[in-house]
Parts: sequence; structure tokens; C-alpha cells
Amino acid sequence: MNSHAYLHTRRYLCVLACVALLLPLAGCVREPETALRIGTNVWIGCEPLYLARELGRLDPAAVQLVEYPSASEVHRAFRNQAIDGMVISLDELFGLAADGFDPRIILVVDVSHGADVIVGRRGMRTMQDLKGKSVAVESSALGAFVLSRALALNGMQASDVNVVHLESNEQPRAFEKGLVDGAVTFDPYRVQFLRAGAKTLFDSTQIPGEIVDLLAVRANVVEKQPKAIQAVLTGWFDAIDYMKSEPNDAARRMGIRQQTTGEQFLEAEQGLHIPSREENLRMLGGATPELAVTGRRLLALMVDAKLLRPGLDIERVLAPAPLADLLK
Repeated sequence: MNSHAYLHTRRYLCVLACVALLLPLAGCVREPETALRIGTNVWIGCEPLYLARELGRLDPAAVQLVEYPSASEVHRAFRNQAIDGMVISLDELFGLAADGFDPRIILVVDVSHGADVIVGRRGMRTMQDLKGKSVAVESSALGAFVLSRALALNGMQASDVNVVHLESNEQPRAFEKGLVDGAVTFDPYRVQFLRAGAKTLFDSTQIPGEIVDLLAVRANVVEKQPKAIQAVLTGWFDAIDYMKSEPNDAARRMGIRQQTTGEQFLEAEQGLHIPSREENLRMLGGATPELAVTGRRLLALMVDAKLLRPGLDIERVLAPAPLADLLK
């Protein structure tokens, strides 16, 4: 072998050796995280996420907010894997978990205390006045749950009303046209009903702790996108802190997206309790998570109302680790 060929062969063998050494290391390098896509609907409880984004506290490279006109469309997007996570009510999350979609709760967004209501026509005073009438209900578990609880607490049955499935954004127009006599609704649509002369017949203060909104993600996201999850949790609590320190400016900013004034937003916000970091950790973690306790009661109610089949393990859907890491 001449010297040129020898050098060429030696160089080739060196390259092969380097490749062989580097290949095992390639498997140790974590792939760059993609942006976490969070689905929301038009609901005041989602607004702190958008406030965080507006204030520059939510990195768009880490978290992308995707707004849908209704909760039903958020569910569809999650089922179709168009989004990685969502703001969702606990009863609706139970439905997704029961169907095998494996959601994990990383944050309790709010607890409804008057924000979810059932309205009826002018002159109506109680749920009994809806007997034989048409009631608009969104085609998601939450609307059916609120209606079933209101009926049960007033000695009524599902057959006492005629359910009309309409998305939340379609309901006020149907009410104004006389197509329905009542609706299960929430802000900002509640205000539209009241402007049209509707009366509140039932609200969530009568079922305390039963309507809880959550931020949930797919189980594999917790492991694969930890930085994005930390970004969304940090952004959320930064926004909550701003809402406390600058309530009027925060309400003005959030009211714009909800098409309400800052004063109207502050009023609507009174119907919600937003848990602190520490409250959240008590609800999601520890030896006896508070959300598991209230969740079992809710689960039993849903099974009795035939809104859900039995056998769901509540603690399986709780994921307190990201929030615990944030508090360290």
C-alpha cells in the first residue's frame, strides 16, 4: 500500500471510530420541546392565560393558546390530538378519562361559586317554571351536569324539560328568537341573556365545590414537555399576581377579549374562586388530595345521573409534580 492510500484508509477508520463513539450519546440528547398547544373556550376563567400572554409572561415559543368558540369544540380538538392540553371542567375531564384519552390535571383554574347559571324567561321565578319548556344546553358534559343537579334539587326529572342542544355562543340568539325558554349558561353569555330580559333560576352557589375548572394535558406531555408546562404554570400565577396588584387594569384588559367592560368583568369574576399556588397543591397532591375527595362525590353524582359509567380512578388523573417543582 502506498503512503497516500495508507493515509486515506487511516483517516476513514478514524472517522468510523468517532461515529461509533458518538452514536450512543445521540440517544441521550433530549429532542427540543415543541410549543405546548392549550385549547380554551370563551370563558372568563381562561382569561388569566391571555392576560399572561399580553403582559409578556407567557413565551409563545413555549406555549400557544388556541381559542375555540365552545367547550364542545375544545373536547373535539383534544380527542383529535389537535391540542396538547385544555381548560376543562372536572366533570368533562372525567368523560375524557373514561374514554381512554388519559388527561392529567396540572392546575386547578377556578371553582365556580355563582358563575354557572340556568336562566328562564321574564316572569319565571323558579326551576319549576321550566316544566314542559325548551332549555338550551351545550352538547358537553358540564351543561348536562348543571341541569341534572338543578332538576334534582328542585324535585324534577330530566323528562320535565325539553333539552335543545346548542353551543354556548348560539344560545342567546335562540332565546331572543323565542326558540328556547331557558338555558344553562355562563359569562359572557349570561350577561347577554340578562340584557334580553332573562331571569336567573339557579346558580352554582347551590352546588358548592361541584363545578371545578382545570388545566389538563395529555399524560405523555408531562414527561416530554416539562419546560413548557413550567412556562404555562409560571405565566398563570404571574397573571394572578397582576390581577391582585392591578385589578382594574387587569379587568379592563381581560374584558376586551370577553367584549365586556372592566367593571362587568370584575362583577362576573365574583362568581369564581381562583385557588392560590398553595391551595392548588393541597387540591392536587399530598396523602389525601382535596380534589380527589370532592371528585369522588361528583363522580358518584354523575354515575347516578347516568352521565358516566363507574370504575374511574380519580387519583390517576392528578399530576401535582409540575406544580410542586414550581414551588421549590
